[in-house]
Amino acid sequence: MAVTQTSSTPAVNQPEQLQIVPSGGALGAEIRGVDLSQPVPETTRRLMRQAWADHLVLLWRGQQLPDEALLGAARIFGPTKEPAARQYQVAGGYKVGGRLVPLHSHLSLISNLDEDGNPVQDNGALGSYEVVWHSDNSYVEVPPAGSMLYAVIIPTNGGGDTWFNNQYMAYEELSAELKAAIQGQFQIHDASRNSAGVLRPTVKLPTKPEEVPGPAHPLVRLHPVTGKPALYLGRRRDWPSNYIVGMTNAESEALLDRLWAHATQPKYAWRHSWQVGDLVLWDNRCAMHYRSAVDASWPRVLHRTVINGEAVIPA
Repeated sequence: MAVTQTSSTPAVNQPEQLQIVPSGGALGAEIRGVDLSQPVPETTRRLMRQAWADHLVLLWRGQQLPDEALLGAARIFGPTKEPAARQYQVAGGYKVGGRLVPLHSHLSLISNLDEDGNPVQDNGALGSYEVVWHSDNSYVEVPPAGSMLYAVIIPTNGGGDTWFNNQYMAYEELSAELKAAIQGQFQIHDASRNSAGVLRPTVKLPTKPEEVPGPAHPLVRLHPVTGKPALYLGRRRDWPSNYIVGMTNAESEALLDRLWAHATQPKYAWRHSWQVGDLVLWDNRCAMHYRSAVDASWPRVLHRTVINGEAVIPA
């Protein structure tokens, strides 16, 4: 009698297969042994959520994630939502490759392509510009807890590296004088311009602080998971932009100058050089990020989603 051989598919994404490899910097860790295009058991999900709380930024390499798989990966860490930048892009009729951005209502495109699909310096969004230090969507009342970015096309000549920095450490190492100066203080977070300094579609450029659109958030926030305080500076554009409520313009600018100089020191940062298939998740509640300029002759395309946040908790 013939014997029929059967084979079973090896289990994937089991907790014993997961490796957490710290970056060696002030934050960041690579997750190995996980294929996010496949189902992930809850035990592995819990380990990755703890790794996110511990390391602030997580990296998975070599992922192959269609849009729904990308959103599924993000939902391991919380519900996704429509990125605030997408709302401005749609309102302004922004197109890439002949279509409106994004592909899905919870996805936005980080790209230097124009509407014909050609790489350019300025495409009305981030384009190929340098992107200054910032926290994503701090200019909305309830900012996202995290952002997830997936690399689809990356320039082979480099450029477009992303730095992340640890704002727990930045707050912890503030002088006693500066800690006292910012205790209980709030600042308006400027919604008028994106992180490359480009005026958002349908928004008027402010000419005085009273015209700066955006919510008031505390300069120091408590993380809802770890309970730790972190500096929360958001972003800063050419004046008039973010300002501290209740201070004169001169006082606000002087204090913000000192805080930004402290918070963006290299010792708090870790640099990531992108490869196709990279997936990076960062915590906007305790980390900022920065992007170097991209060579405008080379295409760069990434898909982004954001994870729903909670009301900012003052420290």
